[in-house]
Amino acid sequence: MKNLKLVAISMTLVSSLSFAEAPSADEIMKKNFMTSKFTDSTADQTMRLINKDGKERVRESSGLTKLIPGTTDNQRLVTFNSPSDVKGTKNLLVEHSDKEDDIWIYLPALKKVRRLVASNKKDAFAGTDFSYGDIIGYKVEDWNHKFVKEDTVDGKACWLIESTAKNAAISSTYGVSKRVNCIEKDSSIAISGESYDLNGKLLKKYSSRDLKKLDEKANKWAPMIQEASNVETGHKTIIEFKNYKVNTGVSDAVFTTRSLEKR
Repeated sequence: MKNLKLVAISMTLVSSLSFAEAPSADEIMKKNFMTSKFTDSTADQTMRLINKDGKERVRESSGLTKLIPGTTDNQRLVTFNSPSDVKGTKNLLVEHSDKEDDIWIYLPALKKVRRLVASNKKDAFAGTDFSYGDIIGYKVEDWNHKFVKEDTVDGKACWLIESTAKNAAISSTYGVSKRVNCIEKDSSIAISGESYDLNGKLLKKYSSRDLKKLDEKANKWAPMIQEASNVETGHKTIIEFKNYKVNTGVSDAVFTTRSLEKR
């Protein structure tokens, strides 16, 4: 009897310790938000846009990112290199934790830089199935996060987290009322996900594959393949990253509207 009591006490202590050490939904999403934010990075991207009939268009681009010094706010510049109808187009996305994010686009045909308003976050990024909001990221504090369950996707252990917009303005800005993501435990990357429109109807499905740890010291990761599919239109986009390098010393000067006009 005494031994049985000791076993019961031990099991209770282990259970309590495990529960205490389990991260909250907010903590999981904060790690997800930060895991691919490197001091700076460079990469080439191949974007495959595929319609419901399987017809495919391919776009090549190059990307630069850099954290604003002293902050966790990211700057991202994407320059399109082909095909000819988008060549020279540039997108500059600058995140701000304390105010609205900045989104700029340079159109070579007009030789002008245009600023997009916050409501454009729900719009398609360069004609892909990823929105500007998907690219710049979803601020953790704008959403109510709920732990759903532990799960496994493609053999990878993950946490299933449901995130709902805190108010109608946030939903309207992103065109999304709810997101459900499976956050892989080791990398904190969302390896699968879904987003729902303002009426609560399934809008898009997402996946991230070929995860790479690119900063060993900081335990930061990035997927080499990302996919988004629109369940309403049957259209999907697959982005493959190549030559991904981090912490190389990218200049601050490239993340300005003036630099967008330079060839």
